[in-house]
Amino acid sequence: MADEIRSLEDLKAGMADAGVEASTDAGDDVAEVVEVVLPDPKIDDLGRAYATGKRKDAVARVWIKPGSGKITINGREQETYFARPVLRMMLQQPFEAAERKDQYDVIATAKGGGLSGQAGAVRHGISKALVFYEPALRPPLKKGGFLTRDSRVVERKKYGRAKARRSFQFSKR
Repeated sequence: MADEIRSLEDLKAGMADAGVEASTDAGDDVAEVVEVVLPDPKIDDLGRAYATGKRKDAVARVWIKPGSGKITINGREQETYFARPVLRMMLQQPFEAAERKDQYDVIATAKGGGLSGQAGAVRHGISKALVFYEPALRPPLKKGGFLTRDSRVVERKKYGRAKARRSFQFSKR
């Protein structure tokens, strides 16, 4: 265990051997400029960005374009398609995290699963489409967890079982 404890000088020497310059002087005014190259936006001829979002068994195809914040799912307004306020709130989360509320119109088609899964799929698709339209929005959306696909799906039913894990009712007599 004594071998694992190192002093600051040992770490500096190890970094110098590796070719890394270590400096602990507070008076250094030289700042290293790191240039980050962002990928080009993926925008089609109509000025839209497209992405596919998924959750559970639901799949959503999402197009975003600059606009007034109107969201349409399967040809219907979000208030009629997602009647529950929680589901509508889910659709607004990526815009709030990216600070782009009411700046993009969303057109989505959702298939499969239930309403909750479809709302999650549309949210995932909106997040991905925002990154395709503005690659600089990736860090706040990634930090919020909106770009990660929720891979939990329903477990399949097994033979000899009533459901995926539940056994048939046991009768002693």
